[in-house]
Amino acid sequence: MEKVSVRNLVEFILREGDIEPSGTAVPDPKAMQQGAKIHKRIQKERGIYYMPEVLLSVERAISYEDEYGGGSYVLKIEGRADGIEERPEDMESDKGEGMITIHEIKSMYADVSRFEEAKDIHLAQAKCYAAMYLENNKGKTDDNESDLNEKTDTSYDNNLINIEITYCQIETMVRKDFSKTYDRDEIMTWFEDLVDEYAKWITWKLIWTKNRNASIKGLGFPYEYRKGQFDLVKGVYVSILHDKNLFLQAPTGVGKTISTIYPAVTAMGEELSDKIFYLTAKTITRAVAEDTLELLSENGLKVKTTTITAKDKICIFDKADCDPARCPRARGHYDRINNAVFDMICNEDEFTRETVCRYAEKHNVCPFEMSLDAAIWSDVIICDYNYVFDPRVSLRRFFDDDGKKDYIFLIDEAHNLVDRARKMYSASLNKTLVMTVRRSVKNHNAALYKALDRINAIMLEYKRTCDECVVIESVGNLIFAIMRAEMHLEDFIKYDLPKIRDLANKDELLELYFSMRFFMEIHRELDEKYRIYADYNEDGQFRITLCCMDPSGNLRETFKRIRSAVFFSATLIPVRYYMEQLGAEQDDYTIYAETSFKNEQRLVLAATDVSARYARRTKDEFIRIAGYVRELVSAKKGNYIVYFPSYKMLGDVMEYIIPDRCRTDDEGYIISDGDTEYIIQKKNMSEAEKEEFLGEFSDAHADEGITKIGLCVMGGIFAEGIDLREDSLIGTVIVGTGLPMVGYERELFRDYFDAANGNGFEYAYLYPGMNKVLQAGGRVIRTASDRGVILLLDDRYSLRQYNSLFPREWSHYKYVNINNMKEFLIEFWEESRS
Repeated sequence: MEKVSVRNLVEFILREGDIEPSGTAVPDPKAMQQGAKIHKRIQKERGIYYMPEVLLSVERAISYEDEYGGGSYVLKIEGRADGIEERPEDMESDKGEGMITIHEIKSMYADVSRFEEAKDIHLAQAKCYAAMYLENNKGKTDDNESDLNEKTDTSYDNNLINIEITYCQIETMVRKDFSKTYDRDEIMTWFEDLVDEYAKWITWKLIWTKNRNASIKGLGFPYEYRKGQFDLVKGVYVSILHDKNLFLQAPTGVGKTISTIYPAVTAMGEELSDKIFYLTAKTITRAVAEDTLELLSENGLKVKTTTITAKDKICIFDKADCDPARCPRARGHYDRINNAVFDMICNEDEFTRETVCRYAEKHNVCPFEMSLDAAIWSDVIICDYNYVFDPRVSLRRFFDDDGKKDYIFLIDEAHNLVDRARKMYSASLNKTLVMTVRRSVKNHNAALYKALDRINAIMLEYKRTCDECVVIESVGNLIFAIMRAEMHLEDFIKYDLPKIRDLANKDELLELYFSMRFFMEIHRELDEKYRIYADYNEDGQFRITLCCMDPSGNLRETFKRIRSAVFFSATLIPVRYYMEQLGAEQDDYTIYAETSFKNEQRLVLAATDVSARYARRTKDEFIRIAGYVRELVSAKKGNYIVYFPSYKMLGDVMEYIIPDRCRTDDEGYIISDGDTEYIIQKKNMSEAEKEEFLGEFSDAHADEGITKIGLCVMGGIFAEGIDLREDSLIGTVIVGTGLPMVGYERELFRDYFDAANGNGFEYAYLYPGMNKVLQAGGRVIRTASDRGVILLLDDRYSLRQYNSLFPREWSHYKYVNINNMKEFLIEFWEESRS
């Protein structure tokens, strides 16, 4: 049996109109609680002929034909009418001519007094209840008693039925009522057409699922299993089978992507799951997942796959602008979107960025919104973490109720999720932004201006007590002021759009709206795992932050609603730290996959006579670091990358690495002296610049007979997620231990975990820092034919606290100094020639 709620039915099939610039509002639990009270209050006023909260449902038997001989299913439509009133035939009424009234109540913060008519979507919802009521009560006569109220003697000969919509503003209790009378036959015909349209989509899904599952049953692993890979694939499958989460420490070379996707797809074919989310931290790693699914498709797999591209990258404008007055795609988008999506899912299997853009152009719809809708009908969704975990942008359409879903999360490079989750569940409010919007609306909306003035005054009081950073116990007074301002701002956006378009600070107004809304949402989640602090950003602007110290509780709530999550990375070390921070349950599984490579392929050296400690960053130390780099590259021509802890240190050391005679290219980041090229990472590189940078290390450039040295930042775009195989990269130098800079927020983390478990330094600094080191080191050995050197420059690597975090593959590391390193290098490269 397939089920759909009345609300979901009408919101999907009957959506229409423009994309709103303000976006879809996040459900407000407080508003929902207040709305429930308002519903009860209004319902109690209606008298003895009124029945509140009436459960209704109808079923339709649907048959279809397909290549397997066809089939059938039952579609059940269900919902709860806010109220149904059955009046005696001789009772006077001002609600309409019909004796039956279907009542729908909508409570909201918006100013309902501005409403001139009931919203079509709300009328449609009530019309569905009317049709369902009529079907459930078909055949009643004057002698029958009403199922809803035994006190009334009703006549059902009247061919009319009333729809009544009541809007109520939550704060003021101002109401607005709209009534409309419909012919009963008209209602039933309309409802049947609606159900038929929805059944078209469900029938397509069932036929496609048959084809998909049939293709999976004959699908084999596309390669010969590498060492330990079969056990890895089995471990992922067993985790899904047993409804558990899995934390997978998987060294480079074991084939993490295929080893997680293949068993997840197998589980889908056995109906253990109906949707797989492949979640990534960086755009570059999504291509690996797409390539893996394409490989399986070449072997017979049939799946629908959506890759979600960020709005700013897929928008038809350089900067996303969802104002229907400016964007022809936003204008009338919902009138066309269902036809666009149905066209694409019936004719394509891979909904990549290019495919989505092509169909979006064909049907004149927003490509970003189209990709989100296509994901509903997809088997695999490839997207960034935030589409699942971030409350601001998550795919709520997949998690719109409290029920558990048969979803599988494959979380790539899962070590990134800890810091990303902390940011996702934290919120800030910027005083300068409040002031900017306050000034811009002064002559346009007096109520909003006054509300923002109150927020500014409260923040000013906090600012007077804050020199650099101060922890705040409570911001209850600020929350009340934001609540007021948010209501006025939402009304301003919805009803005064022409004025907003003329504002010089329109973008800032929308930014403040979303900031306040999210600040309120996070404040509702505050518990002992949060800290509130005030400080100044890099531009000196005052802000108040609700900071998530430990995201495990927030993440755990998401994982409770799915079947299984597989966290995999080459650097989940120590695994217990990541399990704790990522919301693991006590009985979740862990696997440390065995490396597919030999120790002889990798030379790990740790220098003991050099340091990158902040206090020792002097000219002498920079010269010593530069000497190590020159000594390393002199042993063998090839491609190397040197990773620094910051752009500042990169610049400090660079002048001692690069000879004065070198010349620079026009872009200023490739420097050459003929025999050696120095390629320098810049801040805020464009996509084209990133590709050009990596292109300098590609196979095509690897045999030019010169040495290339990349100068990069640890933890940056070239320190993880890039795949430089064989001679594309033969060595890395890692300067320092990657520890984050000391700062107020970082020190809050340290204090919090010192109090929680005594591991403040480890959680705030050591583990995040060493993860950057391990990721940078992992760029060297990517295939079975690779050989390379990893050189660690910092005396702290001689301490147990640091070297205990080395992966098993580094267990053969050797300590060196500037005087004896060359002999280790010569021996290593000589062995590679034998």
